[in-house]
Amino acid sequence: MVGTESNSHTGFHAGSFSAKDDTRVAAEAARRRVRIMSATFLAPLPHREPAAAPAARLALKTDGTSRGLLDGAWWPRSRDLLSELPALTDVLDPLWGRITRIAVNPEHWPVIPRRVPVGGHIVKVGWFTPEIDPHKLLLLSYGTGRWDLLVIPPETGAESAARLMAAASDYDGPPLTASALITAEEAPHGVSATDGPLDPDEAWEYEGGASAVSAAIPEQTGPPRRASRLIIGM
Repeated sequence: MVGTESNSHTGFHAGSFSAKDDTRVAAEAARRRVRIMSATFLAPLPHREPAAAPAARLALKTDGTSRGLLDGAWWPRSRDLLSELPALTDVLDPLWGRITRIAVNPEHWPVIPRRVPVGGHIVKVGWFTPEIDPHKLLLLSYGTGRWDLLVIPPETGAESAARLMAAASDYDGPPLTASALITAEEAPHGVSATDGPLDPDEAWEYEGGASAVSAAIPEQTGPPRRASRLIIGM
């Protein structure tokens, strides 16, 4: 009896160890499957470089001292200064020196941030009315100078924008204000317009200015004028 009970007891434990071993093997196999599945479905995504922002659309006077009231034209893609100014200063900083301040009339800008990070530095933004034409952007480079750009409305069609850029960057062009150029383009057939009196600031800028001015928006036909124009991002 003793021997029989001993054998039976031994046999019971042997069977228990065998079951535990099987369970352990199955658990380990399950863990391996989980690791394989994790490696399959949780693999890191390939690194993608961020898309470059589109270049600023500009036409600038380039040969010598500017004449008139404008130094060129800028055709932004939106009215968001935070997103538009970095591309603009990327182009202008190497040409004119680091742009440190800009000023606008708030009429056509829904949000005017006080500071905009651009190309490793900060541009301070201010607004003035009625001192600044609603269709003009004023730029200052510390210790270098000041420039005035016609701001072409973002929704403007390509042909109208091209005419406005040509007019604003024409070295020998008449002393039209930014608003006068926009009005001329919006007039029937976009061929002529008469501007009102210049405000004192603009009259001073043009060395006396004029009480009223009128001109035609030039069509882009025939050979270019004597002045070279810098067209960027078209």
